[in-house]
Amino acid sequence: MIGTELLDDPRADPGAVRRELRDIARLNALFGGTRAVVDALEPFFRHSGLGARGLGAASWTLLDVGTGLGDIPRAVAAVARRRGITLTPIGLDVIPTAARLSRENGVSVVLGDGGALPFAAKSVDIVIASQVLHHLPRAVARRWIAGFDRMARRAVVLADLRRSRLAAAGVWLASFPLGMSGTTRHDAVVSVRRGYTKREFDALLREAGVAAVARYRPGFRIVAAWAPSAVGRQPSATTSPTADS
Repeated sequence: MIGTELLDDPRADPGAVRRELRDIARLNALFGGTRAVVDALEPFFRHSGLGARGLGAASWTLLDVGTGLGDIPRAVAAVARRRGITLTPIGLDVIPTAARLSRENGVSVVLGDGGALPFAAKSVDIVIASQVLHHLPRAVARRWIAGFDRMARRAVVLADLRRSRLAAAGVWLASFPLGMSGTTRHDAVVSVRRGYTKREFDALLREAGVAAVARYRPGFRIVAAWAPSAVGRQPSATTSPTADS
């Protein structure tokens, strides 16, 4: 793992966690983190046909792994509502402060992580994980992805950061006029350095047994979205790829 981030530690100082999560939510809104997830889920909502057929609202559930402030699932729920879907978001976070703040923002939260998902197979309609995988060693990320695929009924969306020197410099510079904390500034740069190239992300998906490909999105984001398998697959024993230049 490259560097150390505040949110790597579930026991981090609650005040520092609160400040950083608020900064991250602002970065999500301003630089494409929220939009990347919403855009990836729009086809699943649209193809449900509920809004177009004028049918009554369907009820779906969404699990957001590493939910932070719950800002992304709340944005997704608003978009789903326009498509005739009542979406109930559930957050999962290993950091108690994050869980408490998300509940205050109206998202039900379970304390835990993606390695021991407290839900049965095919029990949740949508699973999303935004800017979570780069906090994990590769082998752990692979197991988590396979678990998401087993749990979801309709869609899985993984969104993370595209590794780029330009993105690292840009977020560092942007943090000053945005009044973000020094800890957020440091962690944002580390996060980008931990990010993925398309080749790396595609290999990770293959190793998890998922038939999906990653795509770059605006704001130096990388996203993979797919309809999950009917029966969970087993991860393959693929070796790690060489990083893109």
